[in-house]
Amino acid sequence: MQQSLKKAIFSSVSEYTSFNTKRCRLLAGKGQNDISGSKGVAYYLHRDQRIEDNWAAIFAQNWAIENNLPLYVLAGLNSKHPESPEATRRAIDFSLGGLKEVEVDCKRLGIQFYLLTETQTPMYQRITKFMSDFNIQGIVCDFSPLKPHKTQIDLLKNEIAKMDNCCLYQVDAHNIIPVWELSPKQEPRAYETRLKVEAKFSEYFTEFPKMKEHPVPGQVKFEDTDWEKARVSVPVDETVANVTWAEPGFSKGQERLKKFISEVLEIYGEQRNDPTVDAVSNLSPWLHYGQLSAHRATIEAKKYEAKHTDSVKKFIDEIVTWKEMSDNLCFYNPNYDNLKGAPEWAQETLDKHRNDQREYVYTKQQFEDAETHDHLWNAAQIQLKVDGKMHGFMRMYWAKKILEWSKSPEEALEIALYLNDHYSLDGADANGFAGVMWSIAGVHDPPKWGERPVVGKIRWMSFEGCKRKFDIHKYIARYNKGDESEAKPIQKELSPSQPPINKFFKPSSSPNKRKGNRKVQGSWGGK
Repeated sequence: MQQSLKKAIFSSVSEYTSFNTKRCRLLAGKGQNDISGSKGVAYYLHRDQRIEDNWAAIFAQNWAIENNLPLYVLAGLNSKHPESPEATRRAIDFSLGGLKEVEVDCKRLGIQFYLLTETQTPMYQRITKFMSDFNIQGIVCDFSPLKPHKTQIDLLKNEIAKMDNCCLYQVDAHNIIPVWELSPKQEPRAYETRLKVEAKFSEYFTEFPKMKEHPVPGQVKFEDTDWEKARVSVPVDETVANVTWAEPGFSKGQERLKKFISEVLEIYGEQRNDPTVDAVSNLSPWLHYGQLSAHRATIEAKKYEAKHTDSVKKFIDEIVTWKEMSDNLCFYNPNYDNLKGAPEWAQETLDKHRNDQREYVYTKQQFEDAETHDHLWNAAQIQLKVDGKMHGFMRMYWAKKILEWSKSPEEALEIALYLNDHYSLDGADANGFAGVMWSIAGVHDPPKWGERPVVGKIRWMSFEGCKRKFDIHKYIARYNKGDESEAKPIQKELSPSQPPINKFFKPSSSPNKRKGNRKVQGSWGGK
């Protein structure tokens, strides 16, 4: 049954004929015609940092043209250190790099780009101020299920609802099937989600129209953005530096997609589960920032279905089923980032075993510095810190061991989310929340794995199991210079004579590689 569902996903891409209005929803106001007197339409671009292959931008431009109005694209920075774990030099520079290319593309198309720089002001107030200053009555925003964005959009909706002749639309430009159309509720597992995807995929799997050169010029000409000024406008953790293997922007995302399809896709199906082989797409940074459309990646991969059938099936299952299930979780479950969001059986089993004796207990700092007894785990943490990315299989092992070696499941979840959001280029993402909740809290996973101390009925992963699946010696040697490749105890309170962890850092010019033929379980595994 599962195989037939996967086959059913591979319907041919349809030519674009008209905008599917189910992709958008009216959040405030009376509708598209309720903007009499407006001097423009504005698209607040948050999660999808691109102009092409962007349903929100397409909708906003069509709306502006129908009303003979100029189009403005707005963006801004929200995260600040230390309140936001993702407020790092690595993340902010990648985001700004993407927005810089958006500005260039807007200028090419005759669209005005404006960076909302008042970083001490809540985003919804920056948007309403822009509306007031330039008499903008039509606003479009893209979609994110995460609470920070959701909160700002709810506040914006409330403000616009008070205004005369103004309206706010939201367009899901991140998913192929809009999250509110895929399902009316949280889906329990990938199997059920796959059923929903199979039923609706062909309706939404269409080619994108190209953005037009905008026929109506803006009334105001904004100066080019001072990107260096923007770069230093918010406090960030400067110690989390940029990586060398991934450069930001729409064009770089397209390059990486072409590289994956031409050089990696052939072996993806068979070898994607080995952390020592380059058999994953490594697209997640561009997908996270919306600098690459998952819809576009699916279209391009689909062209090779006949040639690389198994690989294409598995890639699309990851980038559609698992990815959109992550958005489904965060959209319908307000506790997607804490144990209250776990299924009842998982809460019960973790509570039952919360007082079990732990063989090892580490602090948040020890985890962060990769100072555990397990050199395989340490290597994964170092990869995360150095590359800004961790191989999907190791990410699951990494999170599950944090559960095993923490004082409580609540602390484990907090530590895993912090480390992922702080160091990963795809951190603070629905996939990350779903992945950590899968690993630690049993989300999207049935309780059929027996019962063990500490972890209870949560699926367990072991060092010995990793040894049987791939060459751990090769992986550890790459990221844990100076350590043997066997896990062995060290003192829980580290000796002052132990070398600092940065001695073992080994920056690389490309992210880690992979092989293996076993199926990765969980939403982190396939991208």
